[in-house]
Amino acid sequence: MPFARTLRHQPLAAVGIALLVLFIAIAVLAPIIAPYNPAALDLYHRLAPPSHAHWFGTDELGRDIFSRILYGARISLTVAVSVVGISLTVGLILGGLAGFYGGGTDTVLNTFVMNAFLALPGILLAIAFVAFLGPGLVNLIVALSIGGWVGYARLVRAQVLAVKEREFVEAARALGAGDLRIFIHHILPNILQPVIVQAAIGMAGAVLAEATLSFLGLGVPPPTPSWGSMLNDARSHLFDAPHMVVFPAIAVMLCVLSFNFIGDALRDFLDPRTRIAIGL
Repeated sequence: MPFARTLRHQPLAAVGIALLVLFIAIAVLAPIIAPYNPAALDLYHRLAPPSHAHWFGTDELGRDIFSRILYGARISLTVAVSVVGISLTVGLILGGLAGFYGGGTDTVLNTFVMNAFLALPGILLAIAFVAFLGPGLVNLIVALSIGGWVGYARLVRAQVLAVKEREFVEAARALGAGDLRIFIHHILPNILQPVIVQAAIGMAGAVLAEATLSFLGLGVPPPTPSWGSMLNDARSHLFDAPHMVVFPAIAVMLCVLSFNFIGDALRDFLDPRTRIAIGL
């Protein structure tokens, strides 16, 4: 299969897929494989180093770090999938409208709406939104989606502008096809390649953004475990209990790397020129 050959030529892609499967498995099976309740306190064993009883040690409240990392994967993957799904949907709709109709529609959506959102740093917009409405999983997802859709909309708009003048689109219009049918059946399948790659890489950014907001205390409220909040708790114990920093940081790093590796593999697999260059 072509994708299997891509994995053979790009071993990092196989590593990315393996890591992503691992994170999905531990997120789904966290209640089964976690040795402790992630919110259970054990002050007699606080700041314990990694041991047979606690593989990744314990935090300042005696909570098992390994169990909290397993449950934290649920939050990170939920946020990544939700944010990218919402941002991609909004971006497809608004970017498709701007590119397909052009004229005044393009001017309003692209020049005014998209540029207005691009003028504000996405992470600062998310911080302001969560700070106003309060921390929580839903508010966190909405906050990251508010500015995340713009990149997808600009990409979709550019792709639609390039495809809508192609011969097969003109032929469909000449046969009496409506705008919606033309977009869904003729334009959308021909612009999905870069959008899918952008979505895969966007999930890595969503994981980092969630960890950043949780680190600032604007993510899911405690005692729900989150990798970012675990790093925040570890700040005051950086030298006397470094394991509190090391393991959550490794989890964030590996999760982000997995999405980036998969995004690179999808780019090479979906681009015919790259496939020819590497002999696929």
